[in-house]
Amino acid sequence: MTSDSLPVRYGVPMLTDHDVYLFRQGRHTRLYEKLGAHLREIDGAPGVSFGVWAPNAREVSVIGDFNRWLPGAHPLQVRGDGSGIWEGFIPGLGAGERYKFRVASSYGDYAADKGDPFAFAWEEPPGTASRMQELDYSWNDAAWMDRRHRANALDAPWSVYEMHLGSWRTVPEEDHRLPRYRELAEWLPAYLNELGYTHVEFMPVTEHPFFGSWGYQTTGYFAPTARYGTPQDFMFLVDRLHQHGIGVIADWVPSHFPDDEHGLRYFDGTHLFEHADPKSGFHPEWQSYIFNYGRHEVRSFLLSSALFWLQTYHLDGLRVDAVASMLYLDYGRKEGEWIPNEHGGRENLAAVTFLRDLNEAVYRDLPDTQTIAEESTAWPMVTRPTYVGGLGFGMKWNMGWMHDTLAYFANDPLYRKYHHQQLTLSLFYAFDENFTLSLSHDEVVHGKGSLINKMPGDDWQKFANLRALFGYMYGHPGKKLLFMGDEFGQWREWNHDRGLDWELLDRPDHRGLRHWLGDLNHFYRSQPALFEQDFVAAGFEWVDHQDVEESTLSFLRKARDPDDTVLVVCNLTPVPRENYRLGVPRGGWWREMLNSDARTYGGSGRGNGGGVEAAPVGAHGHYHSLVLDLPPLAVLFLKPGD
Repeated sequence: MTSDSLPVRYGVPMLTDHDVYLFRQGRHTRLYEKLGAHLREIDGAPGVSFGVWAPNAREVSVIGDFNRWLPGAHPLQVRGDGSGIWEGFIPGLGAGERYKFRVASSYGDYAADKGDPFAFAWEEPPGTASRMQELDYSWNDAAWMDRRHRANALDAPWSVYEMHLGSWRTVPEEDHRLPRYRELAEWLPAYLNELGYTHVEFMPVTEHPFFGSWGYQTTGYFAPTARYGTPQDFMFLVDRLHQHGIGVIADWVPSHFPDDEHGLRYFDGTHLFEHADPKSGFHPEWQSYIFNYGRHEVRSFLLSSALFWLQTYHLDGLRVDAVASMLYLDYGRKEGEWIPNEHGGRENLAAVTFLRDLNEAVYRDLPDTQTIAEESTAWPMVTRPTYVGGLGFGMKWNMGWMHDTLAYFANDPLYRKYHHQQLTLSLFYAFDENFTLSLSHDEVVHGKGSLINKMPGDDWQKFANLRALFGYMYGHPGKKLLFMGDEFGQWREWNHDRGLDWELLDRPDHRGLRHWLGDLNHFYRSQPALFEQDFVAAGFEWVDHQDVEESTLSFLRKARDPDDTVLVVCNLTPVPRENYRLGVPRGGWWREMLNSDARTYGGSGRGNGGGVEAAPVGAHGHYHSLVLDLPPLAVLFLKPGD
């Protein structure tokens, strides 16, 4: 018999009554073990159990190559408990089969072929079918998993390389095709180790139909995109990175989903995952649908997706995209285009509840991982515990620092003295949240220009400015994130359809910039003063933030050990500052640890001959001081001791 002639078997459910209870309460975090398609053996017969939530469906059947995509050949049966879950077991099926659910609605004549919301794999786009997939894999990252509680801690160094998998490095020998997960596993770990990064952050790897969405228009919330390989191939990539001591973060998008017919939209002929009213359920800016966070089953779906990536793929963190769009009912809308909450306000109370539930679940079940919010407003206590009224995230991108800093560096140095506060303002709120300083992909697309092209001046000054920007960033409190290509000064904007311009590394100025970034990373990781107290005021002290006329800044970074201190000095004009006196907290020798103007980085070679002796001359509230030579457009890192 062929599989399309085998009857569906019922009465072999994957969900227990307790599963259904948690699902309907919005508290189930492992639905991926119960719904979707799972290879099983029942009474000696191997096959696949199916489960799908479609409470407003009249009929649901499984269609695929195995039954020539014939609706009704393998119907599922709705549970009798009011959950709206349809189930069935089809013997004779195995891994790799393509399938969809044919869903006929109880309302009108609507019927559609839907991909499995819980599918572990999909066929490679432009195909839209789900694939039956096992997730067996023998991990070799036990050493990392045993110690990652330290590597992922909030008082650990975080230097994150953000990247888009498909455009980091294409394969020119094969018509610039997309790389595969296993190829990236060979190339990427060595590159990140050379540059000293602690973590890598992937833009969404979840399956998405439109490549130009960069993954942010997700249809497969439980599947890595098939463009680069299989789920096991992606596991191999994560595994190899972990074996090289590199943590892995992935972007995750619970804020919206696309309108593709095979996706979540109008799943059972009703607005099941999304709000029915477009004033609540549709993003006018992104032309995509908004999850209904007030529906318990939707919350269980999203919670399960988040926990799935952390548990099944050993990810070390999730960067949650577009949190502000979730928190505000009027996000991207004009007056009259949104519906106030029950108190008449603009806050999305259901989204707040969901985000708190999400973070409580993550830190309860996987306390050695982190959640990171891309939240672009001043919503209070994003990174504070839920029990004190916070949202419970581990970290938050510091968008204010990013905007102010890039605006400052875009100024001709002649006029920077009029914008000095753009650099000092961030320290007024630097410890309100657990901030990550992000120079992300969003700053180098859509006509914004590349990072190096934002810098003023001739080519020498552009590179000097960019080295100074990186130096200031690594001295400033907060974890660090930089988008791919910025580390060597890519001139053109990022384009998802082509690889980075690696040939630029044949030029000494680009090599010098990457050398600087690598030395910064390695130095940063070796200095507890630069990361241990990122999120508390005790880790920072101004030396002089009032030298507006000469556009200099100087400050101390401090570890918990009171003797562990790093002095950071920034000269943000092309004019060298000779005999520049700065107060310091102790006498003796202060070694010049890093100098962005060193010739090896492409600078002019000015500096302090390896260090300076602190004289017993008071300055800036200290009993000792240094007299320094500040190179042009440069940042110095100095440390007391031999």
